Amino acid sequence: MIGDKIEKLAQSLQVTFHDQRLLQRAFIHRSYLNEITTPVHDLQDNERLEFLGDAIMNFIVSQDLYVKYPDYSEGPLTNLRAALVRRETLSRLAEQLKLGQYLWLGHGEEESGGRTRMATLCDTFEALVGAIYVDQGLDAVRTFVLPLAEQELVRVEALALDKDPKSRLQEWVQSNKNLTPRYKEIEKFGPDHAKTFVMQVSIGGEIHGVAQGRNKQDATQQAAAMSLRKLGLLAPEYIPDPELQARYGLSEPLSSEEQKTEDKKTEDQKTEDGDQKTE
Repeated sequence: MIGDKIEKLAQSLQVTFHDQRLLQRAFIHRSYLNEITTPVHDLQDNERLEFLGDAIMNFIVSQDLYVKYPDYSEGPLTNLRAALVRRETLSRLAEQLKLGQYLWLGHGEEESGGRTRMATLCDTFEALVGAIYVDQGLDAVRTFVLPLAEQELVRVEALALDKDPKSRLQEWVQSNKNLTPRYKEIEKFGPDHAKTFVMQVSIGGEIHGVAQGRNKQDATQQAAAMSLRKLGLLAPEYIPDPELQARYGLSEPLSSEEQKTEDKKTEDQKTEDGDQKTE
């Protein structure tokens, strides 16, 4: 189903496109093209622009963080970037800009809530960034992206750097799942003067993190950091321990980019299933 007139969006974004077809293409979901019976010349979906926009977002945000935080090492910079370009952040920006109402969707995608689906909104935001770059270049993308990234940076930095992992995890879980993380000592070993403690954190009965430390507090904080990472949240304190995680049947949490790839595969499968049902 065709969304609102794209000219209205261009005015609200205060971006003047030289080629309006690029702007329109950023909002054409492949489900729309799969359902139209008569091919339309030069009508393409937004996936190529999304691919380009994803890379450009990573570059611009990386460059901005590099300049803004000269004392930060690679780890904190990587985690801040991941928080700014992750699916939840970009979909929130897309909602703020009301991008969903301009999408061109197939009927099946429309009926299944595609216009407000987080992954679709994230993809649309990236496609819009790609379209701005192709039409006007990198400086125009910076002008569009950096003010939006700045407001998100204030939020994620305050969340990530002012409180320890255990506090951040508890706040997020209580706010988003209405649950409380539960911690449990599952092992301790070594001599009395140098014991190692293994702590486990679970959410709603599901194990989310496991870590070891010289005292229960350190192990608890590391388990919370692993859980934050598993949830896709910023966790610069997280230190991988593959051997321990394997021992307790836990896999290494996916990075933000890896999670994004998995989410993309899932959404593509849903779209294919929806197209088959429509047929």
